[in-house]
Amino acid sequence: MPLLFILLMGLGLSTSVRAGEKSLYDFLWLDPDKQVYVLQNKIYQKKNSIYVDVGYISNISSKFQDTNGLQLKGGYYFTEEFALEFNFQNYSNSNNDDYRNVRLINSAEPFIRRFKSTQGIYAIWSPFYGKINTFNKIFYFDWSFGLGYQHINAESNIDNVRNPLLDSKFKSESYSGVGAKTNIKFHINQHMHLGFEYQNTYYRAAGPKNPKSKKMKTNTDLIFSVGFSY
Repeated sequence: MPLLFILLMGLGLSTSVRAGEKSLYDFLWLDPDKQVYVLQNKIYQKKNSIYVDVGYISNISSKFQDTNGLQLKGGYYFTEEFALEFNFQNYSNSNNDDYRNVRLINSAEPFIRRFKSTQGIYAIWSPFYGKINTFNKIFYFDWSFGLGYQHINAESNIDNVRNPLLDSKFKSESYSGVGAKTNIKFHINQHMHLGFEYQNTYYRAAGPKNPKSKKMKTNTDLIFSVGFSY
């Protein structure tokens, strides 16, 4: 017991604790004489990898529509942190209870602008990664952010709302927008992952009150996906 106590005290007071050769990291913002060790190297490398994801879209910004859809996206990581991504999203829309209530109570046609599809290109930045230990299993994840351009194919009933005498129909529209999103990707294995994405698309469009004046609009999607990396 005395020997064990002495050994433990020696380890506790030691000024240097040895780790694996690759476990030493230099942080320039620390004092020059400080060293930081990590317990484990990064397992799922992204540099020079290609990924393809298929996702289910749930739109949370449509007031009078139940909107969902499918997303297909793919990208390439040039480094561990930066990637270029392309995506395509296709939407399905149907009238919800709010729409039917307005028609029933007010006998009026509510203004609706809805997305049909989008195509985009994004710059992806993935600064964070980590792991979660739950149910006696370790899940590794990456947390990324994206900013890019979105081409929007939409439709609205703006003409019918401005003139109720016209037949109720939707008119096709197109816009250029800016997309901003964040994504958490959970790794199942080296080549398969699950994703959760929160995406906003910002664009300028006119409303029925003043069709010549465009204002900033926002479309928000939650996307659940499964993907593969190579």
